[in-house]
Order: sequence, then structure tokens, then C-alpha cells
Amino acid sequence: MAMKSLITQDPKILGGKPIITGTRMSVEVILELLSSGMEKNEIIKEYPFLTKAQIQAAVDFAAKLVGKEESYIFDKAQAVAHEISR
Repeated sequence: MAMKSLITQDPKILGGKPIITGTRMSVEVILELLSSGMEKNEIIKEYPFLTKAQIQAAVDFAAKLVGKEESYIFDKAQAVAHEISR
């Protein structure tokens, strides 16, 4: 199944955050679970309505999204000034 059919966005569901199609499980939550150290099998045990393909689609979606962002390289002084202005 293609990633586009596994991940959808609807302004009426979770404010338009990308979700696993047919659920209210956001890509964000899946990424948080993975970054906390959970394995795909553990996530599926906790959320049995998910599949490995859906979890992988969430990772792929996030990778493509980040890949489209523009990257800016700051020198150290610019980075410090940027942090101070926050």
C-alpha cells in the first residue's frame, strides 16, 4: 500500500495533523514512541490496530517532510544571537 493511502490529513481530525488513515493516531505520536525507544512490535502490542506498514509510513512521511525543509547554516555568533532572540 502506498504511503499516501496510509497517511492522511483532515482539518476535522486532530487539527489537520498527519494521521494513520482511518484512525486518530498521529504521525507525531508514532515518532515520539519510536524516539522513546519502543520497537515497532512493542507499538503494535500497545496499539493493536496499527501495522508495521503504517508505522513505517509514518517514519517515511516524516523523513520526506524534513527533507523538503530549507536548511540554514549559522556560524556560532549567529546561532547564539538566534537563541537569545527567542
